[in-house]
Amino acid sequence: MIGKKSVGKTSLLFLLLLGFGVFIATYNLVTMVLHNQRRESRLGVPGADPVIGMPTDRRRLGRQTRPFHVAVTATSAAYSRWQCRVMYYWYKKMKDVEGSEMGGFTRVLHSGEPDNLMDEIPTFVVDPLPAGADRGYIVLNRPWAFVQWLEKATIPEEYILMAEPDHVFIKPLPNLASDNHPAGFHFFYIKPTEHVQIVRKFFPEKKGPLTNIDPTGNSPVIIKKSELEKIAPTWMNVSLSMKEDPETDKAFGWVLEMYAYAIASALHGVQHILRKDFMIQPPWDLKLGNAHIIHFTYGCDYSLKGELTYGKIGEWRFDKRTYLRGPPPRNLSLPPPGVPESVVTLVKMVNEASANIPGWDDGR
Repeated sequence: MIGKKSVGKTSLLFLLLLGFGVFIATYNLVTMVLHNQRRESRLGVPGADPVIGMPTDRRRLGRQTRPFHVAVTATSAAYSRWQCRVMYYWYKKMKDVEGSEMGGFTRVLHSGEPDNLMDEIPTFVVDPLPAGADRGYIVLNRPWAFVQWLEKATIPEEYILMAEPDHVFIKPLPNLASDNHPAGFHFFYIKPTEHVQIVRKFFPEKKGPLTNIDPTGNSPVIIKKSELEKIAPTWMNVSLSMKEDPETDKAFGWVLEMYAYAIASALHGVQHILRKDFMIQPPWDLKLGNAHIIHFTYGCDYSLKGELTYGKIGEWRFDKRTYLRGPPPRNLSLPPPGVPESVVTLVKMVNEASANIPGWDDGR
């Protein structure tokens, strides 16, 4: 006959073993869920947070690198040329640094004829749109330039980074795309769901919900060449159709071609991983953080006390539009104390480029 003490010990042991078993099962379940969530986040699949962190360096993991070709569309105007020179200077500095997967570089020049930077920057000349087709919106030449370049050029890399002249590489750029999804930047002002009637003209209901359209533009984007070859003609046609529609043209204005890229991608079922560490845009982004690119599209105006005076010309300023007819002078004055790190870094990087690029002052 088993005594009460023995029964008590057996029950206690049973409860301990049961508890331990439940703990192991719960731990395994939670681990599996977290693993799948991390996997979904990396791949950008539906349901995952589209804004993800930097992946672990593939080289440390022994994975093969995936080089991408850097392509920037440009005009032959002085305004475009000096920006391309600064961009190319920093591309060359970052290309072979540890962690970079940058491959070749091409300035896709949509002027229809060579200019005086052909011997300085690798350039592929393509035709502009027929006269009047861009309706004064020169950015419409961008998708047409990519269509021609992809059809005619030999591009050895499997991936392409679509960049712009006002991009400066602050650090080595790895291939942020996954095997199944291109990597893009989340632009807060691309909001398809706020323009339902307009967007549905180009993205019919049978193609799915408007949430299939990513809040991104074509630049910066790292994308497989095979995907861009499919998207580019649609991107061009949607851009032209949008510009011809007065309601759409008025609603989208200077970001019309960005909407066209987002819609064209969705029409082909392509969705992007949106990377908040892709770039920063001073003066709104104050710190460099983990960003790889500075996009200097906005003017930076400050008082001598370091206070932002956006919309009003500051006592100190750096605005690319100040230099429409030629490059900025060497050794620009640095911002006053209190101006954010992002702006200070930008000016220092422009100064370094202008100090080291031969013939900077001749306005090439």
